[in-house]
Amino acid sequence: MTGRPPSVSKDLYPFASHYLERNGHRLHYVDEGRGAPVLLLHGNPTWSFYYRRVIEDLRVDHRVIALDHLGCGLSDKPQDYPYRLENHIANVEYLVDALGLKNLSLVLHDWGGVIGAGYAVRHPANVVRWALMNTAAFWPAGYLPLRLRLCRIPRVGEFLIRRFNLFARIALRVAVRRPGGLTPEVRRAYLAPYDSYAHRIATARFVLDVPDSPRHPSYATAQAVESGLVQLARLPTRIFWGGRDPIFNARILAEWERRFPNAVVDRFPGAGHYVLEDAHEFILPRLREFLAAPAP
Repeated sequence: MTGRPPSVSKDLYPFASHYLERNGHRLHYVDEGRGAPVLLLHGNPTWSFYYRRVIEDLRVDHRVIALDHLGCGLSDKPQDYPYRLENHIANVEYLVDALGLKNLSLVLHDWGGVIGAGYAVRHPANVVRWALMNTAAFWPAGYLPLRLRLCRIPRVGEFLIRRFNLFARIALRVAVRRPGGLTPEVRRAYLAPYDSYAHRIATARFVLDVPDSPRHPSYATAQAVESGLVQLARLPTRIFWGGRDPIFNARILAEWERRFPNAVVDRFPGAGHYVLEDAHEFILPRLREFLAAPAP
């Protein structure tokens, strides 16, 4: 898939596409504006489209980079790729090195949290602040919400996700709480990159990559990220949190506050998991203010 999908209007996603090749696979990213770099990392089952308003707002005086994780958005969707946390972190490292990004600010949502934290704990000197949106970089013991457990049923979960795009379609209904929900055009844009069984592979594999036990292949990587969070305590931290999120709920927010007691927390009790869709008009000016503060 090259460039913007035909079903996504230029008005909604007016950004040039850029690509990096790594190990034979193309990573797609948006790179807009000039100034201090801000790296945006999305989760599952979204793509850089989730950050469209952030990109438009910040590119006036920042260099804004939004990556599509491999298997997501406009990046390649290889069928034989190990979609593991370690690989996603390594792809971010590759992008940052290739673009020569220094003194980064991070904006992280959903899976972007643990992926971005993975980069930050490995390169703490290159990260100056971060903003977190309904995400986690840790996994509390025994915590696996029912919706995720259902999607992880062997063979059945992956079949439903890949055959019917069930995970992404349900997310569009339950992750947005704004009255009236998303417009049909925005819904189509979220689904556009995931238009076939083959193109939904990462959507399914992200669900399977939740490290729920020490036997899981990504458990050691996730534990290393969690253990390294202590060295990020110096980072200015801003948290934007939708209160009606069934996965990243009050328990997860409380854990962020415990680990980062100096974080500034903006709560949006009526917003869902896609907090930028529900509360962007409140988040954007506060995010801009946060990023404009002098770097420590």
